[in-house]
Amino acid sequence: MAFNPLNWLMGLFSLDIGIDLGTANTLVYVKGKGIVINEPSWVAVEKRTRRPVAIGAQAKEMVGRTPANLLVVRPMKDGVIAEFEITKAMLGYFIGRAHQQTVAPFPRPRVVIGIPCGATDVERRAVYDAAMAAGAREIYLIEEPKATAIGIGLPINEIRGTMVVDIGGGTTEVAILSMNEIVVSRSLRVAGDEIDQDIMNYIRNRYNLFIGERMAEQTKISIGSAHPLPTEKTMVIRGRNLVTGLPEAIEVSSVEIRDAISNSIQVIVDTVKDAIDEAPPEIVADLIETGICLSGGGSQILGIAERLNDEVNIRVWVAEDPMTCVARGAGMILEHPATINQFTASLDRFSSRR
Repeated sequence: MAFNPLNWLMGLFSLDIGIDLGTANTLVYVKGKGIVINEPSWVAVEKRTRRPVAIGAQAKEMVGRTPANLLVVRPMKDGVIAEFEITKAMLGYFIGRAHQQTVAPFPRPRVVIGIPCGATDVERRAVYDAAMAAGAREIYLIEEPKATAIGIGLPINEIRGTMVVDIGGGTTEVAILSMNEIVVSRSLRVAGDEIDQDIMNYIRNRYNLFIGERMAEQTKISIGSAHPLPTEKTMVIRGRNLVTGLPEAIEVSSVEIRDAISNSIQVIVDTVKDAIDEAPPEIVADLIETGICLSGGGSQILGIAERLNDEVNIRVWVAEDPMTCVARGAGMILEHPATINQFTASLDRFSSRR
């Protein structure tokens, strides 16, 4: 591509950033500063023009409360782009916010973005095109399990196996890594969103109560569990009674919610088992020593580490600050430029300098 002196000049004043473009949340890591943005991947748009009017936390606050002329959407679905133009606007907004304290009026950053292992070439191309249209000058794509492992600080460059299970909003990424490469991987489109839907379905079928996504998410965070708790919990859920049409509040227990989400949790557990079963015996022996690391928002479901530990007979532990692992890993690659091609060589065929 022809050299563009304006883009080159703007690049001198732009930041290098790592992005976790998630179904539920978007996180931005700035080189030298750490995580500077952690906001919901929601956008409020005008129905007629599709023009964004609010992005991030402000848009999420509008869910279920908008007038007829507005629509609140999540432009990412199952970890990939579902609404290209809206994703472009969201990325542009977050890139601009990350540069608020710089002198670049039109930032042209270098960007590393995490993508699911199971993303197709078309889906990867869509991420690249959206980031380029949002203002990036150079883009690298990295598989999320690699970024997660780097963000956690796992020794994936060594000649031994390590394993990560990243339970996000739209996908669960399961991967066994060794010598900087993925040996076995699974990309499962059962994750936080499916668990929220399980809770909504259970409450509707059991109590004839219709609750929204935000109430289901709050229930999952507060009392959702994958393993019996030392002391079971309860909480009050509010919604609309489907028989009377009137508001109603009920009290539910963590035992009920554990039953409600059991199918989705079991699918995740079975996927982890399948990945271990496919791994070479030498790597399985390594995992007995190194354990399995959980990350992503879903890793914070109560008892999920204990449930996996019981099922696979391998020590399972939750990463520190699990929701930020992908963004931190993407950003840490930029802290060490020599590693960019090492970790993204098979994925940056769309990348080009502008």
